[in-house]
Amino acid sequence: MTLSNLPPLVTVFGGSGFVGRSIVRALAKRGYRIRVAVRRPDLAGFLQPMGTVGQISFVQANLRYRASVDAAVSDADHVVNCVGVLFESGRNTFDAVQDFGARAVAEAARARGASLTHISAIGADARSDSAYARSKGRAEAAILSIKPDAVILRPSIVFGQDDGFFNKFARMAQTMPVLPLIGGGKTKFQPVFVEDVAEAAARAVDGKLAPGATYELGGTAVMSFRECLETILRVVDRKRSFVPLPFGVASLIGSLCSLVPFIAPPLTADQVTLLKSDNVVSKAATDEGRTLAGIGITPAMLDRVLPSYLVQYRPAGQFTNSGSAA
Repeated sequence: MTLSNLPPLVTVFGGSGFVGRSIVRALAKRGYRIRVAVRRPDLAGFLQPMGTVGQISFVQANLRYRASVDAAVSDADHVVNCVGVLFESGRNTFDAVQDFGARAVAEAARARGASLTHISAIGADARSDSAYARSKGRAEAAILSIKPDAVILRPSIVFGQDDGFFNKFARMAQTMPVLPLIGGGKTKFQPVFVEDVAEAAARAVDGKLAPGATYELGGTAVMSFRECLETILRVVDRKRSFVPLPFGVASLIGSLCSLVPFIAPPLTADQVTLLKSDNVVSKAATDEGRTLAGIGITPAMLDRVLPSYLVQYRPAGQFTNSGSAA
């Protein structure tokens, strides 16, 4: 096979992460050549079985270092950026990674003449009170000014194997007699399956999504924070009480958690700020078809997927009898 008829090359920044690995799998199934750009390529080898021999390669890249970004995009036909951080640590601040890092990827894609798909988040807003959401919002505006034909995908909270939301509260239910209802548990979410997000990204790479458009990705149901916790408890077959936690108290706890060095904080003050706003697909996106349904993807149902990976948190694992809640 000559260079002229090789399959297109897609560089995936953050390809070893929770969302990134599903995007790599979706692209591999389509036959693309994939270059996974991550800070630690030596830890990303688990992705290779997703493709054929030589289909998936790895390169060291750090969004804070422009030369490494340019090298990762070299010769690429498409670029997907799914790098993000849920909390700040050292030099990996929201601005450095999610704003300036995203700009660097967009500039590199423009210089190469490659298409760009950027994974953002519902709630991205340059005027938000949340530093996380502000960085996402500023990045979106900068990306579209640099690459007007870029496609932006905004998922709600993402569920699936190794997710950071449903697994977290299922683990808490294993050891804690009560679960916190931050802000009374009224915040609304629209959980979306990670494989559906990956399929949307793959369709963007295929050229099936409108250039310059921003899509909002949500699942089949809008659920309150409390309803999410109730669903988790039902799936893991455990009974727990809920304790309302005012935003102010939760913010203080989050600030204290962030002071503990060398560990990922279970909660941050900025995450509490995010919980003050609903995280659901907007009416405008729905009306304009900028949703999963609008691009022909039927979202997976949360209730059908959660048991496949939360079973490990049941009192006796998969062997727990129904109705034997602990």
